[in-house]
Amino acid sequence: MREVEHAIDLTSSETPHKPLYSLTHPEMDELKKQLDYLIDRGLLRPSTSPFGAPVLFGGLRLCLDYRALNKITVKNRYPLSCIENQIARIQGARYFTKLDLRWGYWLVRIRDGDQHKTAITTRYGAYEFMIRGCLP
Repeated sequence: MREVEHAIDLTSSETPHKPLYSLTHPEMDELKKQLDYLIDRGLLRPSTSPFGAPVLFGGLRLCLDYRALNKITVKNRYPLSCIENQIARIQGARYFTKLDLRWGYWLVRIRDGDQHKTAITTRYGAYEFMIRGCLP
């Protein structure tokens, strides 16, 4: 498997930092649990970045509001493979692998020097991701 790093190239020198969103007590408890889980696994670390995206919940799934960062991020344009071509390539194959796409983003590291751009702000402090911040 090739090493992949996610780069966050910006179109301006802005450092978006949005205010915190209101969270319920159960959401606060879940946030603390998920932050501890990510920190314990080395996927998230404390941050002093001037960037700051608020967190919110969809159900009890942690969501990150990177809309302000996305506005100043260079858009990468990669052609997507045609699924029919990919299926044709595996015709006759005898062995297959199963991928857990839920956790796939956690396999993509953030490029060194870009981690501060992923900073999130919470009532428990500010943190930045070492990996793609798409949570299961």
